[in-house]
Formats: sequence, structure tokens, C-alpha cells
Amino acid sequence: MVLESWNLKGLSNRKWPIQMTLDWDCTRIEQEQKRMRSKTRLWLEIFTATGLLLGSCGIAMAQGSQGGQSQPPAQSSDKSKTPDVAPLSLDAAAPPVSAEEEAAFKAFQAAPMSDAKQKIQLGEAFLQKYPETHYKSSVYAALAFACVQDGQVQKMQEYGEKEIVLAPNDVSTLALLAQTLPRTINSSTPQADAAQLLAKAEKYSKQAIEITPALPKPANMTDDAFAAAKNQNLAMAHSGLGLVYIRRGRSAEAITELDEAVKIDPNPDPVNYYLLGMANKSTSHFDDAIAAFNKCAAITGQMQNICKTQAEDAKKKSATELSAPK
Repeated sequence: MVLESWNLKGLSNRKWPIQMTLDWDCTRIEQEQKRMRSKTRLWLEIFTATGLLLGSCGIAMAQGSQGGQSQPPAQSSDKSKTPDVAPLSLDAAAPPVSAEEEAAFKAFQAAPMSDAKQKIQLGEAFLQKYPETHYKSSVYAALAFACVQDGQVQKMQEYGEKEIVLAPNDVSTLALLAQTLPRTINSSTPQADAAQLLAKAEKYSKQAIEITPALPKPANMTDDAFAAAKNQNLAMAHSGLGLVYIRRGRSAEAITELDEAVKIDPNPDPVNYYLLGMANKSTSHFDDAIAAFNKCAAITGQMQNICKTQAEDAKKKSATELSAPK
């Protein structure tokens, strides 16, 4: 089945169909998204270990200036376990957490992100039992990542948006929302809903891009690890913004964002190379399109065949049509 929801009208001055299909096979992209969810889990482990997931260093500093008291998560000596998210700093006037609530939260923390269903089950049960918990932000953030890993995008959006209300500087959740929301739009998405998703994705992308460079480095993190973690967030944010621009028919701007996404991503997403290739091909930048498709095709996964096909198509167009100047 071919996904035909990509209305690329206005991508260039050339004569393009009113609705252009990106030849995106639904089975392939679903399998590729599963692979990328595994990648998300890997980076989540890095973020949670350092507190970057919640933008917690900035949050804790802001709340500490108001007299807040921070309660760090329990550290595990088992390196095979997924590190836990750092809890939000508590307000000085907050009542003490009961032993039962503390134990339930630690059980949620201990659940590995590799078992997304269990993580979701424990997190939702915790929130239902302790709706006013001061660990709410930590739970929302972890649930957002667990839900996207489990393919529950609507729930991911719900928990992610609740999290950024509580923690506006949570750049990892902002970046997750930014990249995921525009990828959920398809031919059956009502136009009004699609417009709303694109508006949100644009907002979250720009917020993440603005906030991430200013994050202070945690004391226990190396410069290289911190730079890689920030670049992963920025890559996701630029990817989301690039796809927003593609869907709005603004390919030149999309190319800028997607170029940045693949340049800074420590482990580039083949979907971003594919999108970059399509944006370049649609604006007659055939050499750049071929290069992007070839990089996509070089990454093992479900995008390889479609990117090889697109690279060949771009080569044919390059031989028969004028290329646009850079």
C-alpha cells in the first residue's frame, strides 16, 4: 500500500502534480518506525541517566532559587537496567511523600524502558492512585517515551503535552513531540486536525531548538556525552520542523532543517535522509537528492529499497531536466 497523504503542492516553480505521492510503503515505514523506537529507547537511557530528559538541571536550578528541595532518584548498581528519570524538585511547602507512594514510584523507575507495556501499566497505575503526586512530571516524561516506543502515538501526545505544561524546558519531550506529530498525519487525517498537528509540531520544534543550546551541562557528564545528547534532541527538533515545512509546500526551508538534522544526529535517521532527498528532488537539486537517497540506502532497514529507487529516479531526472542553482 502506498501512503498518499503528502500534498507537496508548491514545492517548486516546476510543474508538479497537485498531490504528489512520496511512494512511502506503509509496511516499510511502520517497520522503520519500530527500529527508530529502539533508537529512541537507547537515547532515552542516556537522557535519563543524566537528567537531560526533563531538562532537570535547568528546572532544579530555577526551583532551587525558590527554596525547593531536590530528591534524587535511587541509583542502581545494575548497569543492564534502564536508568531512571530524575524526579522534579519538590516545593519547600510540599507534604512528605508516604512510604507507599515512594515505593510505587521506585517500582516505576525500576521498570526497564525495554518493556514499554509494563512501564506504561505501572506509570498509569501510579498516576491513578496518586493523582497529585509530586513525581508527576517524571512519570509523564517517561510515559511519553514509552508510548511512542509501544506505538501509542495519541497517548504519547497526551502525556508529552502534560509534561511540558509542568516542565516547559523538557527539551527531550519537546523534541519527541516535534518529530513524531507530523509523521502521524496521513491521507485520512482531517484537514483541520492536520493543521493543528503541524502548528503544534512547529511550536515544539522551535522551542526545543531555542532552549537546548542554553542547557547547563550536568556535573557528572562528559563534554562529549553532553554534546551528543543535545545534538540528538536538536536533530529530532530540526527533523520535525523540516517535515512541517514539507507538508506546507516550503521545500527550501525544509532542506535547511533536514540538512541540519542529518548533520548533527550522532546516528542519523534514514527517514530524514529520505525526506531530504524528496525535498531536494522536488526543487530540482538533483545531485543533492541523489546524495541524500544514497545515504538513506546505505543504512540497513526498511527504507533501503525505496531510497535506492528514488536515487535512480533522481539520476534520470538529472540527465533529462535542468538542475536548479544552489
